[in-house]
Amino acid sequence: MKLYRLITGPDDANFCFRVTEALNKGWELHGAPTLTHDGKTAIAGQALLKEAEGIFTSDIDFHNL
Repeated sequence: MKLYRLITGPDDANFCFRVTEALNKGWELHGAPTLTHDGKTAIAGQALLKEAEGIFTSDIDFHNL
């Protein structure tokens, strides 16, 4: 099955850590990152894809894949 995940958050070291952690768990970048501003903070987003075994169900824990 193919899985999709979107990581969002303030554009800081923690956001970069979360994306890097996902990459090291086998997720792949999908498209370019996005960046917006809420008036105070830059908010980043990055889509990720991963091919995984099994059948998709709504109770899949994306963080532990």
